[in-house]
Amino acid sequence: MAEKLDKEAAKQAKKEKKAASKARRGQIFQAFHMQRKEDKALIPWMLGTFLVIAGLVFLLGMWIGIQWLLLPIGILLGVLGAIIVFGRRVQKNVFAKAEGQPGAGAWALDNLRGKWRVTQTVAATTQLDAVHRVLGGPGVILVAEGAPHRVKNLLSQEKKRIARLVGDTPIYEVVIGTEEGQVPLRRLQNHLMKLPRNLKGPQVDALEAKLSALGNRGAAMPKGPMPQGAKMRNVQRTIRRR
Repeated sequence: MAEKLDKEAAKQAKKEKKAASKARRGQIFQAFHMQRKEDKALIPWMLGTFLVIAGLVFLLGMWIGIQWLLLPIGILLGVLGAIIVFGRRVQKNVFAKAEGQPGAGAWALDNLRGKWRVTQTVAATTQLDAVHRVLGGPGVILVAEGAPHRVKNLLSQEKKRIARLVGDTPIYEVVIGTEEGQVPLRRLQNHLMKLPRNLKGPQVDALEAKLSALGNRGAAMPKGPMPQGAKMRNVQRTIRRR
């Protein structure tokens, strides 16, 4: 009986895995179809990358006399390169659409790669300006999005509030935007990665525990970039009610 149940469970798991794989392929194809419509250079870039990589590997094989042995490897590397180009161009397109929209900063922080501790909307205004707190190796990073003249005051207030608890721990300020002194949304990850590493893992854990007592002052921000055409007045009214 137990053996029969194990076989059924394995069969079900295999079925679910196959369904998940099919769903992922469908999502990738859909993303490719949408990107191809908006990005006319996508296919030339992917094809060019494939041909250059495969060609270089083949030429290397000719130089050492094993070109036909290396050809399959060149094809696989070429396909991988084309996939990387596709992913990068999709990412660039997504960030370009999100740039400047309320909630885009929070969305970008949620998608950071690496061991970052993100607390969204620790401070905000009814005009949908916001400050988010990020903890990591550099220390405390306050990331602001919104109108520069309003977020400047928000950042100053939040920095004073945090400084009382963190002592000598470095506090960095980042404003998302395209103006001078600001960091574009698409470069946020790279900007954070370039900051000096001042803390180790246990120190970051202790810092997170220390700051967890601080309450947020504006937890009603959108969870992602607002769709174009969304009614700002309705969103602002919702925030004021909360």
